[in-house]
Amino acid sequence: MGLGSTAKKIQSLSDRAEAMYKQVQKLQQRVTGLEEKAEETHETVTRMDHQLSEQRALLLALADEQGLDGEAILAEAAIDDAEREAAADADANSATNTDAASGAASGDTTAE
Repeated sequence: MGLGSTAKKIQSLSDRAEAMYKQVQKLQQRVTGLEEKAEETHETVTRMDHQLSEQRALLLALADEQGLDGEAILAEAAIDDAEREAAADADANSATNTDAASGAASGDTTAE
């Protein structure tokens, strides 16, 4: 192997290493940006959670002032929400099962 081809190979290797280094730098910047966004999101969620707690306390106080059982109302609302979610999940599952059954019936297969 001549010195010329060795120099070309070294230059090629150096170029690839430089390109990879630039990619790593870009990825590092993206990760840093994502970390900052995650921290901002965490702060926003924490602030909103605090505000929600304050609003709940205010609503319970207003309900109590009106002679209503606020906790019972909230519990009933939570049950209604859970029932709606369960029904929606059941609908989604039955649609998925129907799609899977029709795909199997038509002979659709996926090669791996």
